[in-house]
Amino acid sequence: MFKLTSLNLNGIRSAASKGVEAWIAANNPDCICVQEVKAQHADVAGKFDQLAGLKGHFHYAQKKGYSGVGVYSKREPSDVVVGFGSTEFDAEGRYLEARFDTPQRRLSIISAYFPSGSSGEERQLAKFRFLAEFEPHLARLRQERDFILCGDVNIAHKKEDLKNWRSNQKNSGFLPEERDWMTKLIDHHGVVDVYRQLQPDATDAAYTWWSNRGQAWLNNVGWRLDYHLATPGLAALARHESIYKTVRFSDHSPITVDYDFQI
Repeated sequence: MFKLTSLNLNGIRSAASKGVEAWIAANNPDCICVQEVKAQHADVAGKFDQLAGLKGHFHYAQKKGYSGVGVYSKREPSDVVVGFGSTEFDAEGRYLEARFDTPQRRLSIISAYFPSGSSGEERQLAKFRFLAEFEPHLARLRQERDFILCGDVNIAHKKEDLKNWRSNQKNSGFLPEERDWMTKLIDHHGVVDVYRQLQPDATDAAYTWWSNRGQAWLNNVGWRLDYHLATPGLAALARHESIYKTVRFSDHSPITVDYDFQI
């Protein structure tokens, strides 16, 4: 099996202080995609460029303490693509693609961090711009390569993907335009939501993010914001999923999927 994990760290230094490396060692993934590293190269080098024996590659934001993504893997990629060709959003450190090519398969493991629009109209408009740029990129990649995109998508696709869906229909993360974008990605471009393939009816158990306000975590008032999005051939090899909630390393929980292939 190829064990692949995705986790929004909400700061790699913060997550490290809460024991994330010991958990990675115990979970023993072949690859882990991380988001919101919130660090620069100087902060990572010699400290977090390897975790539990996995070597990391990163896309840092230009702004200090902001965004940033990475892919840690046991096997060294054949190539690493930093950014997806967007002047605006590559500056924010939102895309890292690790390629593991063999004569049999052209495979990409992608760590992506979609913008949040929850801070106001300006960032929501930026989120819409990101979605408009990112869709054709994924459509092109879908024609060229097999991929699994792991990341914090900052969209709950359907009402089963968040606790209070009725009261959030006008809030960022559950807006009709965002949900329609996800539907188009799945229905038109043929990208598979792997968790929903394995757990089509899960509700409360599916959440991966909880607000720090009130007692959202204690009451499981959550959202499913973290995804594995895969091309159909790879999605068909998904065998088992798990969302780890015993220890909190950030405001997100890691989601792991076992796939029936090796890199």
